[in-house]
Amino acid sequence: MKNRVTGLGGFFFKTKDAKKTKEWYDKHLGLGTDEYGKTFWWKDEKGNDCTTQWSPMGEETKYFEPSRKQFMMNFRVENLVELLKVLKEEGVEVVGEMEEFEYGKFGWILDPEGNKIELWEPKDDAFK
Repeated sequence: MKNRVTGLGGFFFKTKDAKKTKEWYDKHLGLGTDEYGKTFWWKDEKGNDCTTQWSPMGEETKYFEPSRKQFMMNFRVENLVELLKVLKEEGVEVVGEMEEFEYGKFGWILDPEGNKIELWEPKDDAFK
């Protein structure tokens, strides 16, 4: 596979008080946050509208498991089904089953340090 990662899809991190954290970033950095954090819009090399998500989450979130880290990265990818197949063949640990929503397909892997990495084949037009 030629283009595995096409961009940063998001950065998610644990915080003691997600609401207060979002309010701080809104007030001091002007992010214009909402209940999920902040969606950044940009264009890819082909001129397509794309998004990247920044999201503080509560300390109680289980979303990053089995990783014990306080953060999780999300990478935008093309053809997630094929990529997960290739990654398995390469010996990469795939976590759980792929999930699909109106805004894209998601899969998860672990890097050598045990960090959970989210792979996202996006449908950016779902955010408009």
